[in-house]
Amino acid sequence: MSPSADVTVANLRESLCSEDTHLPHELAYCLGQTGNLAAAKSLRETLENLEEDPMVRHEAAEALGALGDVDSLELLRRYRDREGESVAVKETCEIAIDRLEWESSEQRKAEKLKQSLSSSDTVPCLPSATWLHPDLPTAEPAVLALAEGFKDTSELFRHEVAFVFGQLSHPASIPALTAALSDTNEASMVRHEAAEALGSLGDEEGVEDTLRKFLDDAEKVVRESVIVALDMAEYERSNTVEYALIPESAQASA
Repeated sequence: MSPSADVTVANLRESLCSEDTHLPHELAYCLGQTGNLAAAKSLRETLENLEEDPMVRHEAAEALGALGDVDSLELLRRYRDREGESVAVKETCEIAIDRLEWESSEQRKAEKLKQSLSSSDTVPCLPSATWLHPDLPTAEPAVLALAEGFKDTSELFRHEVAFVFGQLSHPASIPALTAALSDTNEASMVRHEAAEALGSLGDEEGVEDTLRKFLDDAEKVVRESVIVALDMAEYERSNTVEYALIPESAQASA
């Protein structure tokens, strides 16, 4: 990992202490994607902080699994089994544990060796959902089938359905996402993810009007996600290459 990457991780870790909910949640996700184990300590502390929003703690647990931090297994098991723990946190810890145990298993090690020796396996695997091209005739039925996942009893699962819809950006998901965002009895972690997923569809008719209805939502994390989603919607309409540009003055001082 380069020195600049370490600095970036350090800055992200520091921002995890924000009193906000939306920002630490997004930062925990980013830290999990870095592959830098220097992030593990702060993520563990976030998971252990019982005063932190469960949405942030769930993301910290997921990030520890994504990092492949086997030293966190005992901690993850503790919060998986903790009495009175948030269901979303419990379920995420279980998934992270399964992932870490699989990654460190002899079977997985053999698979990695086989992949490294295979000349045909040169392209990293992408999440299966990214292969669902919007123009495929099977795309809309698949999206509608996935929307049934919003009826699942697990808020973590419903949250992941909304996340996948955000990656797919298929117009057929708009009614289901709108329904999830509009349901004030729905978990905030699901509603916030639905809002951001709608932001990725911001160039579709009516989406921005829907999002604006929730700018004054009672849930702070939903309000913040709607602001982000409206910004994403503006970007989708702009046809620009970069989502966000760093001012030259900021680049010069970096």
